Amino acid sequence: MIETLRWRNGALERIDQRLLPGKFKYIKCKTARDVWDAIKKLKVRGAPAIGVAGAYGLYLGIAKSKAVTYKGFYDEVKKCEKYLAASRPTAINLCWGLSKIVSLVEKNKKRSVDALKKIILGEAQTILEEDKKICRDMGKNGAGLIPKNAVLLTHCNAGALATADFGTALGVIYSAKKKVKKVFADETRPVLQGARLTVWELQKNGINTVLICDNMAASVMRSEKVDAVIVGADRIAANGDTANKIGTYGVAILAAYHKIPFYVAAPVSTFDLSLKTGKSIPIEERDGDEVRKIGGKCITVKNMKVKNPAFDVTPARLITAIVTEKGIIYKPNSERVKQIIEINQ
Repeated sequence: MIETLRWRNGALERIDQRLLPGKFKYIKCKTARDVWDAIKKLKVRGAPAIGVAGAYGLYLGIAKSKAVTYKGFYDEVKKCEKYLAASRPTAINLCWGLSKIVSLVEKNKKRSVDALKKIILGEAQTILEEDKKICRDMGKNGAGLIPKNAVLLTHCNAGALATADFGTALGVIYSAKKKVKKVFADETRPVLQGARLTVWELQKNGINTVLICDNMAASVMRSEKVDAVIVGADRIAANGDTANKIGTYGVAILAAYHKIPFYVAAPVSTFDLSLKTGKSIPIEERDGDEVRKIGGKCITVKNMKVKNPAFDVTPARLITAIVTEKGIIYKPNSERVKQIIEINQ
């Protein structure tokens, strides 16, 4: 399995996803700024993965702190948290990972600064290891939703490159591998995560994969008798409204029209119960050059005005079920989401 993130010799090593599939390369993050840059520029991406990266980034940001008092150290921790959280606003896992560490620091205010540094690093490592188990549990829970000889469709990348293990949506596919006949992967404009990352992952794991342009999804659903659509998520509101890569909402509408189950796979850490509906989810607007250019080459009129939201929100009513590590939320709404999220809490 691909190891997207790993801690080696005092640095966070991560695959530079901008280079795939042409080049497989690990790059070291030695400072919080390195981690911020990696997240902002999509060198590392995927909600769970940036949650893990953010946690290590916070440690890197305070590792060389010369603070001698708890207050001085805590102020540095909070400053670094705010800095890293600003790298990308939509995926809640980033803030979740950072807030877990800050909370731990607050609970250990009587410890020395050196001890707190070790606690922070230990928690970052725990978050990484927990994500591995979460992926496996999600895969196991979701595998039962996949019928025999299934023809599936997915959008964007929700596999090993987006997590610390084998993924969310793709994790379900891997867990149900013996039942999967074929997977159609949307290219996912404008950054082509499907074309560059998802098909690369699926093929490496022996899944029969077919790449399609985003605007082919409707035709494929009708002609190829797609059995289910499965995608990941970056933030899920209390009522089940789900933010995911731009284009997901359109795929959900197409699935509903063709009476195809539409599944979301996401860890509990992706839920933001402070938001009642998806209308309150912040949507990141990215650089227009991502649309104007492909592979660094301009494909449109020079300086053309561009709208480039990185995500859209799929209403809960279009979602057949949300797969989590704690169970499956069928026909998601506020009550059903709350029931699953509070299990074992």
